[in-house]
Amino acid sequence: METINSNVNWLTEWLHSRLQLLNLSEFWTEILLFGISTVLMLLLSWLAFFIVRRVLLFSIIRMVRKTRSKMDDHLVHRKVFHRLAHLAPVVVIYFLSGVFWGDQPDRLAVFHDLVSLYLLIVILMAFQALLRAFEDIYNTFPFAYDRPIKGYLQVIQLLAIIIGILVAVSIIFNVKVTAIIAGMGALAAVLMLIFRDSILGLVAGVQLSANRMVRVGDWISMPGHNADGTVQEISLNTVKVRNWDKTISTIPTYAMVSNSFVNWRGMEESGGRRIARSVFIDTHSVKFCTSEMLDKFKKIHHLKSYIEERQKEIEEYNKQNEIDESLPVNGRRMTNLGIFRKYLENYLTKHPKINEKMTLIVRHLDPGEKGIPIQIYAFSREQEWIKFEAVQADIFDHILAIIPLFDLQIFQNLSGDDLKQLAHILKN
Repeated sequence: METINSNVNWLTEWLHSRLQLLNLSEFWTEILLFGISTVLMLLLSWLAFFIVRRVLLFSIIRMVRKTRSKMDDHLVHRKVFHRLAHLAPVVVIYFLSGVFWGDQPDRLAVFHDLVSLYLLIVILMAFQALLRAFEDIYNTFPFAYDRPIKGYLQVIQLLAIIIGILVAVSIIFNVKVTAIIAGMGALAAVLMLIFRDSILGLVAGVQLSANRMVRVGDWISMPGHNADGTVQEISLNTVKVRNWDKTISTIPTYAMVSNSFVNWRGMEESGGRRIARSVFIDTHSVKFCTSEMLDKFKKIHHLKSYIEERQKEIEEYNKQNEIDESLPVNGRRMTNLGIFRKYLENYLTKHPKINEKMTLIVRHLDPGEKGIPIQIYAFSREQEWIKFEAVQADIFDHILAIIPLFDLQIFQNLSGDDLKQLAHILKN
């Protein structure tokens, strides 16, 4: 080290003597000497950076790619080693500035401050890349799908930036970091206001992750924020949702805790998607079944065994209770609506796209001004939106087409054509 210092000092003295031959004033001699020394120092630092990037860094990357582990590949992908290569010029400049201007403490202090600031930036950049690489490694594990850590890493990154700013201020103004922190007490309210969303987002992120309320890939609906689609990203401040119309909705993370939303994950994990739709039957078309109607219904594949068993049960009941069957109101009888409902149950039970292991009900709802609602409550095996709608449409196409076979009618309000036909009938 002493040999290097002596050589450099000899070089400095030689340059100083050569510049004095130009008959320049001492001021300009010092300016030129400072400029030449600075250029020489920058050239050597660039040479060190070039050697590290082209030789050492290349060797490290080649060694990483030969290893069996894939974790170190993420360090290369996020350019952690590339950013650490900037430490080489920092070391060179820091060392040479002491050699060139060791006898000038004021100038040396300025260079050391500049080098320290550059070193601080390099450390922050490398730390940021390291956090991203850690996130990539974490996402390779299966439990990362349920517990994303991007929000936590953003908090760590934010704290690192705040600490870096404090250290930079301490370097520039030559004060201790503890003194800066002590003087920030008056700014606490301002900082709370500035970082309000980040603080709320951190708390909300912990709750979302701990309670598994939402995760990347979930389908959520949040009408208050015009969100209905798949969660793409959960960060410290926002949750990004790609809607079904391919638009992007951005929701504040704390809004996911303070407001209500629907997560369809349970439906996706259950193996079925709910069908809950009704057809409205005209009450005037409901009636008791005649023997001719029962004979016709027996020819329907899904009803033959049911009608035969039901007929035996009703005949035995009426016989045991000596029912006078001359009037339909006496005893027990089957109706076309009841048989139709049973047909739908059997039809849906045997439908290949309906999950028979989940709830399946065909039920009457309260009659109203639109007739009698017959609700189909079942679960489709198909959960994808387009396929689900296709299954639902096929089922109700079939229902609407076979309703007349049961001497039933769908209720619908009169249209303009219906009124014209009625007027024409009345006129004639």
